[in-house]
Amino acid sequence: MIVGIEGAVIKKEPSFVHIKTKGGLIYQVNISLNSSSKIEKGQEIFLNTTFIVKEDSHTLYGFVDFDEKRLFDQVIKLNGVGPNTALAICSTFTPKEFAEVIASKDVSRLKMVPGIGPKSAKRILVELSDFDLSIEEESQSAYRKEAFMALESLGFKKEAISKALRECVSDNVSDLVKEALKKLTKKG
Repeated sequence: MIVGIEGAVIKKEPSFVHIKTKGGLIYQVNISLNSSSKIEKGQEIFLNTTFIVKEDSHTLYGFVDFDEKRLFDQVIKLNGVGPNTALAICSTFTPKEFAEVIASKDVSRLKMVPGIGPKSAKRILVELSDFDLSIEEESQSAYRKEAFMALESLGFKKEAISKALRECVSDNVSDLVKEALKKLTKKG
């Protein structure tokens, strides 16, 4: 699996870039308009990527911001939302704006995304009702992000993890996970 790409941007269009790696290979990477606005032709860049293999294509999607990649990866799991629609969501909203749309259950704002109609918007809002980006915000330290991912891998719901971590005071990953586990297991 390709999870990142680093190299020089030799061609830039609004929806994709060509990146030449140090090894000399050139990759076409599809990007959102939000990522496109942060990229300049000729610049050395690192993109977080999602590689999607289909019967008729192998496509690489790149993101300057890791939270945008998480948003993309989350929405392509939904029934009826393909990579193009997921990229349109990433082009229309920043991850924080999308979290606000989901939290406020704003169908009209979600319908602004090309390819999403009223039925799709309502379905997305229902399926992503527990979508929470708050733990991913830059103000959170690296150890809190790491603890969040560890607890998520244990099968706890994102909303419950976020609530438990907000109540924790530890300042390293292992103690934070232990403290959050005590809170999560008391509730469950």
